[in-house]
Amino acid sequence: MTSVSKRFLHPETIARISHLEVRARHVVEGFLSGIHRSPYFGQSIEFVQHREYTRGDDPRHIDWKVWAKQDRYYVKQYEEETNLRCTLLVDVSGSMQYGSGPLNKYAYGCTAAASLAYLLLRQQDSVGCVSFDDATRVVVPPRSKRTHLQSVVQALEVSKPQEKTDLYRILRDVAEASPRRGMIVLISDLLVDRQGLFKGLRLLKQRGHDVMIFHVLDDDELNFEFNGPTRFDGLELPDRLTCNPRALREGYLEALHAYLDEVRRGCAQHVVDYALIRTSQPLDVVLATYLSNRLGMHHRN
Repeated sequence: MTSVSKRFLHPETIARISHLEVRARHVVEGFLSGIHRSPYFGQSIEFVQHREYTRGDDPRHIDWKVWAKQDRYYVKQYEEETNLRCTLLVDVSGSMQYGSGPLNKYAYGCTAAASLAYLLLRQQDSVGCVSFDDATRVVVPPRSKRTHLQSVVQALEVSKPQEKTDLYRILRDVAEASPRRGMIVLISDLLVDRQGLFKGLRLLKQRGHDVMIFHVLDDDELNFEFNGPTRFDGLELPDRLTCNPRALREGYLEALHAYLDEVRRGCAQHVVDYALIRTSQPLDVVLATYLSNRLGMHHRN
């Protein structure tokens, strides 16, 4: 990764780019220049078998060598290994408003989603998007045209964070609305009922989907380095707590680690790719994680 691309990808730089579509293009172009344009993307089609030609088949798929030997028409059947069909699920609930750095969780998650969409569309993959809180807010059906990025960006920009998160309901609806196997990328802070999360993941896996989670958290949430009397305001509940955070830090971190362990174990149990992402991390980390998991997915299929 070059120093130039690092400047493009760091949250401080990205935060200065106000338009989400332009921001995504900067992230992806910087990332691709840093890795010298990965050779792992693009269509990959494998020959599977022959079958006898029937009326309506594309003549371009006729195997003329077989015809020369047998004087009968056979067509080649192929299996499309890529041309991925991906749905991005982006959490726009109230808790995503929190942020101590240049990008809050909502802005960071939207930037990551738009960047992934742009990267996929460059490769002629099909991308859809669902933004949600306690219910589905905006649904963008999967398309593969590059201009489709604008539709994804619009769905993210109009979805201002509010309400709680009902993740099981969302994952169930996505599973029911996605009869074709594909990849589901969930971008969320996962401040949800874990049993509902795991139940929803199980549904998606039963439908044959590859599922990947980008767990987006702020440094404050992971480190809890508050000092002096502090008032904490609930983002999804009307609760307020004024306290000395030093007295709470040990217990908070213990509960946090137990929560993260539970999430990791649940994802592993359901064979779901999981990545914990800090909003202070350069976005090349997100894309690199996506790349490695996508390659792993192709090896599994």
